[in-house]
Amino acid sequence: MTEGIFAGRTGLVTGGGRGIGRAICQMLAENGAKVAINFQRNQAAAQETLALLAECGAEAILVQADVASETDVERMVEEIGAQFGSVDLLVNNAGIATSAEHGEFGFAEWQRMFAVNVDGPFLTTWAVKNQMIAQRFGRIVNISSLAAIQLKRNMIHYATTKAAVVAFTRHTAHAFAEHNVHVNCLAPGLIDTELARSANPDMVEQLIANTPMGRMGAPNEMAAVVKFLLSEESSFITGQTIAACGGRT
Repeated sequence: MTEGIFAGRTGLVTGGGRGIGRAICQMLAENGAKVAINFQRNQAAAQETLALLAECGAEAILVQADVASETDVERMVEEIGAQFGSVDLLVNNAGIATSAEHGEFGFAEWQRMFAVNVDGPFLTTWAVKNQMIAQRFGRIVNISSLAAIQLKRNMIHYATTKAAVVAFTRHTAHAFAEHNVHVNCLAPGLIDTELARSANPDMVEQLIANTPMGRMGAPNEMAAVVKFLLSEESSFITGQTIAACGGRT
């Protein structure tokens, strides 16, 4: 596939095997990008995403890596470079989420949440930023959460990591702006993914009731926001966080 607004570009989506990540991979492929689909453990889901991209004639590869591991991330970017060249479009989507009362989690859980949700975007960004700066082009979108900007019960550790992603976005955007490398952030509300469907049904119903639009969002709706932020339609936007949450904030 050569046509589309991302033709000639290479995109890397961490956590691209399912949910929002899969929808973003599909969006990139449908718009002409070569796509590197990152996954950590669920290879079957990643293979399903790869098959979907093949159906639209896209060039795509799977790249296994734990985004919390510097060695893994560096190897992943080298593999992408060998097949597709430098990464032009990066979506830091991989993350973990749990809810727990303050007495139910400790430092180990706190550290693991930070390792994936904060160290992951840092390591992946640092692995590609010098390429982007050298070519004077790069677009990065970090996936945060509505929990970063609005109180959510029993999510101290998760919400703190997602707030860190918002701050990371703002400050890297400032640092990279002179090099034509833009960094923005998406903060989704409740989205219809496996994670949401596996959550407490009463909690999900309450969140939907608190959403003015009266429904969950769809992964492709999140991908549409990411498309805008990666495209030249957002050419004068950097350092921003967009909440896509059906009006909850």
